[in-house]
Amino acid sequence: MTTLKVHNIASAPEGSKTQLEESVKSFGMLPGLHGVLAGSPPLLQAYKSLHELFTNSSFNNDELTVVWQTINVEHACHYCVPAHTGIAKMMKVDDRITNALRNETPLENTKLEALRKMTLTVVRNRGHVTSDDLEAFYAAGYGEQHVLDIILGVSQKVISNYTNHIANTPVDAPFQKFAWSKDNVGV
Repeated sequence: MTTLKVHNIASAPEGSKTQLEESVKSFGMLPGLHGVLAGSPPLLQAYKSLHELFTNSSFNNDELTVVWQTINVEHACHYCVPAHTGIAKMMKVDDRITNALRNETPLENTKLEALRKMTLTVVRNRGHVTSDDLEAFYAAGYGEQHVLDIILGVSQKVISNYTNHIANTPVDAPFQKFAWSKDNVGV
C-alpha cells in the first residue's frame, strides 16, 4: 500500500509540473519516484540535480552502478534495486556486476570490489572511515575525488531510498521483472 501520494502532472504542486514534464521527456514515462518526490518541488529538484551531478562525476557506468546498487541494497530499497538493474542494462553494465551487487557477493573485478567496500564503509559508518580504509581504496586506483563522489552518490540515494521506504512507491512496470527483496538475496 502506498503511503504517500504518487502525483501525475495534473495533480502535482505547481512547482513540480514542469519538472515532471521533463521526467516524461527524459524517460518516456513518469517514474513513480518522481511522482512521489513531486509532493515537495524542492526535493524533486534536489534529487534530479544530484542525479545529474552524480552521473557526471568521476565514475564510469560500471562504477556508478556499483555505488548506486551498493547503497540501494544496503538500504533494502524495493524500488531502486529493480530500477537500477534496468538502468544498468541500459548502460550496458555486465550482468555479473549487477547480480553480484543484488546478491551482496564480492565483485570479480578487484577495483570495483574496492569501490563497493568503500561505499559500504561510508554508508554503514555514516562517513566515519579510517586511514586504513582510505589507503586500501587509494591502493586500488582511486583518489580523493572518488571518496567525495561516493558521498555525492550517497546523498542522491538517501533521498530516493528513504522516500521509497516511507511512500512504499510501486515499482514501475518496466522494472517489475527485476523485482528484488532483501529476504531473497542469495536465493
